[in-house]
Parts: sequence; C-alpha cells; structure tokens
Amino acid sequence: MGHVDSAAQGPSVFFNLGDLRPGDEVLVTRADGLVAVFSVDGVRRYPKDHFPTLLVYGNTDHAALRLITCGGSFDYATGHYVDNIVVFASLVGSH
Repeated sequence: MGHVDSAAQGPSVFFNLGDLRPGDEVLVTRADGLVAVFSVDGVRRYPKDHFPTLLVYGNTDHAALRLITCGGSFDYATGHYVDNIVVFASLVGSH
C-alpha cells in the first residue's frame, strides 16, 4: 500500500496509480537485483466501507501483485478519501 498524496507534501508515490490500464507493465526490483515484470489485469475503485478484502488479499492460482492506494472523493470532515484504488497484476516474466 502506498500514499496517493499528503497535505504537507502534495502528490506521493501512488498519485498516478489509477491511470494504469490493462497491459501496462509494473516492474518490481527485488532485493537480489532481479526485476519481476507484472502485467496489469485491471484497475478498480472500491468504497472503503465495502472493500473486497478476500478478492484483494486472498490466495491466487498464480504469482500476482496488488497495488492499493486511496482515491475517489476526499472527505474534508474526516480527512480521508472515501475509496481505494486497487491495481490487479500478474507476473509475466523477469530479467
């Protein structure tokens, strides 16, 4: 999970996460220097009060990646975004 933005510092690491589209690649550099290549399967927005925990954090039948951040409208009364953006991706290779 990463932040979309902050009041003090503006856009953060996942500011453009919701712009990813199916087929886009996400590269993850591992501690051993190997780069895992994931292909985006889909990007979804879920209300925080109806977050699909099992779908996002449950087991998969393949190597998968889930990237999660806040999104949707900002609720100034609570100081939080009302939704979560979730990117679903599958491992397609490494180098």
